[in-house]
Amino acid sequence: MSTTPLDGDGGRAELGRLLRDAEMEIEGRLIEASNTTLRVILSGGGRTVRAVYKPVRGERPLWDFPHGTLAAREVAAYAVSDALGWDLVPYTVMRDGPLGPGSCQLWLDDVSEPPVDFVPADELPQGWLPIAAAEDEDGRPYLLAHADDPRLARLAAFDTVINNADRKGGHVLATPDQRLYGVDHGICFHTDDKLRTVLWGFAGRAVAPDVATALRTFDPGVLDSLLAPAEVDALGTRIKHLVADGRLPQPPEDRHAIPWPPI
Repeated sequence: MSTTPLDGDGGRAELGRLLRDAEMEIEGRLIEASNTTLRVILSGGGRTVRAVYKPVRGERPLWDFPHGTLAAREVAAYAVSDALGWDLVPYTVMRDGPLGPGSCQLWLDDVSEPPVDFVPADELPQGWLPIAAAEDEDGRPYLLAHADDPRLARLAAFDTVINNADRKGGHVLATPDQRLYGVDHGICFHTDDKLRTVLWGFAGRAVAPDVATALRTFDPGVLDSLLAPAEVDALGTRIKHLVADGRLPQPPEDRHAIPWPPI
């Protein structure tokens, strides 16, 4: 299967056309996903790519998020990453498909070991930050931990501003070319504080200067067609607070701070 390059304006434009307009063939369903999540093949103009298609009609109702809005939140997360120039979310669009409108995100074929995992308590890799203690079924101690990596720190800042309620370790993907991506952003952008993440190793750490600079120039209006006005306003407020505080937030004490399952 050939792939369209991510780099360069021409390559990205062609990739966008494929994601939005190419013929879609369903290859299979990702059965561990809470909502209908399909891997699809997109073909057009002599090019073929895989993608993840999440139809609105397959979204499971949630008590705290308006029904039928998760696909738009997936696209909004990409729009924030793209506007900030951070390349933290694979190319994502809204389009029609065999099951109706939904989000369509580039599938990453080639991924490396994620920089977030459970590790034996006495084998914490050098440069990793412990988050929580755990035990396996035999009572052996483990640690939930992640790498002390500036790419992850940027992702932690990204999750803070989009108010990510579900940053599991499995939602962090690394590629052999040293890129790092976050996926599964359907439950983000709530107006209430819902940040749940496995990246608490950066709690209280200073926001990197380049991250703060990008946030200062971000225009929340790019999300007007994807989110409710109150959600767009809340995003702008979170950005202002993060830049003003200058430090990533601490875990909340009034609710669970880590999603389940963590990985």
